[in-house]
Amino acid sequence: MPKGAKYSEVYNIIYTNKLNTICTSGNCPNKGECWNAGTASFMILGNVCSRNCKFCDVIHGTPQPVDFTEPETLAAAIKKLKLRHAVITSVTRDDLPDSGAQFWADTISAVKATNRDITIEALIPDMKGNKKHLQTIINAKPDVISHNMETVERLTRQVRNVARYELSINVLKYISESGIITKSGIMVGIGETDNEVLATLSHMRSVGVSIVTIGQYLQPRNDLHPVIEYITPDKFAFYKEKGLEMGFTFVESSPLVRSSYGAEKHAAKCL
Repeated sequence: MPKGAKYSEVYNIIYTNKLNTICTSGNCPNKGECWNAGTASFMILGNVCSRNCKFCDVIHGTPQPVDFTEPETLAAAIKKLKLRHAVITSVTRDDLPDSGAQFWADTISAVKATNRDITIEALIPDMKGNKKHLQTIINAKPDVISHNMETVERLTRQVRNVARYELSINVLKYISESGIITKSGIMVGIGETDNEVLATLSHMRSVGVSIVTIGQYLQPRNDLHPVIEYITPDKFAFYKEKGLEMGFTFVESSPLVRSSYGAEKHAAKCL
C-alpha cells in the first residue's frame, strides 16, 4: 500500500514535473510496492492511446500534441530519483508519421546523457512493424527492449484491437537480431489453455526473447474483457519451470507480475 517518505518523494517528483506513469494510467496493482522502493515505470508521448485494447485501462482517443520538452524533463526526474535502472514505455501513437520512434530515441538519449551509469528498458508498442522505425529506437541503444505479446494467438483479436500476433513476433525477432536484450510478456486468465501458453512461450523463445513476464489479468473496468479464470500459484510456478527449460534467462511468473515488475533484477542478470 502507498506509504512512507520514499513513496511521497516519487509521487511529488512525478506530479510536480507532470510526468505520466503506466503505474497510474494502467491501474497497476504494484504501484505502492514499486513507489515505496523508489522506482516507477514512466510513460512518454502523453497519456491517451490511439488504440482501444480490451484489457487496458489507459485512456484511448485522440492523443495530445507531442511535448518536445518531455525527454529533458524525464531525464531530470530520473536523476532526482537516483535510479540505476529506468523503465520507459509509451502509449501507442498511430497518429504520428513514425509512430513516435524519433521521440523514443530522443528520450533514451536524453536520459542517458543526464544519468551516466543508468540502464534503460524501453517497453515499446509494435510501431506497426515498421523496421525503419524500430531501427531508430534500436540505434538509441537502450539496454533492454521489450514488446508485449499480451496473450496467446487465438485470443489476440479479442483483446488487442489493432495489434496482431504474428506482427508482434516479427517485431521481437527484429529486435533480438539487433543484439539487444529482448523481453516480452503475456497475461493469463482470459481464456487460454496451458498448451497455448506453452506454445506462445516457445514461439517467443524461438525468435530470441530472453526475458518473459507472466501475470494474472485483472479486469480494470466493467466494459473491458472479463476475467475467465484466476490462475493458481502452482500453475504460475509450472509456467516458470517450463519457460526456464525452454532457455529463457529470466521468467517472472506470479499473479501480480506486470511487464516492468522486477525489471531492475532482470537487467542485472542479463547485462
